[in-house]
Amino acid sequence: MISYEPFWQTLKARGESTYTLINKHGISSATIDRMKKGGGITTQKIDDFCKILNCGVEGIIVYRNDEIK
Repeated sequence: MISYEPFWQTLKARGESTYTLINKHGISSATIDRMKKGGGITTQKIDDFCKILNCGVEGIIVYRNDEIK
């Protein structure tokens, strides 16, 4: 399963907030809400976040295999 845990850490480390993403960078509140709920976002949005936060994909998402115990 894809996790957005790195996104929230990167967001904080870069001094950004969901408020600035929405109001300064034009990210929709629906996208932020989907991420909070673990829903899917497009690769274009991942690319947008990488540009805004100046990071690689690993700063936005990580894959966690929940089947391995």
